[in-house]
Amino acid sequence: MSTSHSAGFLLGQRVTREQETFFQRNGYIQFKQFLNADQLAEILHEIRSVQRYLISNNIDKVNGIPLKFGRDTDGSLMIQRIAFASQYSQVLSNLLKDPRFTSITQLLQPYQGRIGEFEKDGLVVNHYVNHENSAFNRMGWHTDSPRDLFLGSRILPMLNVGLHLDDCPFENGGLRVLAGTHKQGLFRLLFRKKYFIDNNPDKEETGFNVQAGDLTIHDGRLWHRVQQSPFEGEASRRRVMYIPIVTGAYQPKHADSATPFYHKLAALQKNRKTKINWSPAEGKAAIAQNNIA
Repeated sequence: MSTSHSAGFLLGQRVTREQETFFQRNGYIQFKQFLNADQLAEILHEIRSVQRYLISNNIDKVNGIPLKFGRDTDGSLMIQRIAFASQYSQVLSNLLKDPRFTSITQLLQPYQGRIGEFEKDGLVVNHYVNHENSAFNRMGWHTDSPRDLFLGSRILPMLNVGLHLDDCPFENGGLRVLAGTHKQGLFRLLFRKKYFIDNNPDKEETGFNVQAGDLTIHDGRLWHRVQQSPFEGEASRRRVMYIPIVTGAYQPKHADSATPFYHKLAALQKNRKTKINWSPAEGKAAIAQNNIA
């Protein structure tokens, strides 16, 4: 049976020994109140600005990473997954320079970690909403490690840092993890579950009670998924920014980067109810009519 994680920590200038021990044992940790209400409002404003820019300029891929388009509850066009979002916002880029993010790299010791603003998929904005024309309301079981294999390198430790922009109690779905699986062997890492296709709850999984402004951090080798909200419409809305903290050789992406195979694999998810088609003309019209939030 799925259980709720209730032990949240506060992140100071450095990760404490207690926090590090908790993370090393479980492969995840939650930090409460990382951002306040004013900071959250500014970030949400920036994300809306980035979305307007991408749609009005007919951008459907950034540094080789496809954007995921869908429809909002009012039928307007929206982007439900934005990669490299900080590339289009100085405010978001500056956020990644918060020294508390640097302190989180302690969790990767003895490896030297860094903020992957221009690596992997960069700063990702996920926008989940559960309704008829949404293209993104859940995500199947996966780890973040196979992307290293697809990129031709060995699996290295990394952290996925989720900055939550909406309240999401356990009952509303959201992140689910299998604690301790970051220590599993390679075979179990690759074959324990069907990547992205398997959305079934696991009796050993742990979920979270999240408030807007919280951080959740998990080891990239940890099995995790995103549970669909049991609600529909506005009550199901969940916005999360994910920041990769990576190790190993610096591997920045650029405008001519190829689309990695793992994004094609993710497209096999069975949760898509409707294929979202949009034209450049529609995107510009939507911006002109202020239909894009």
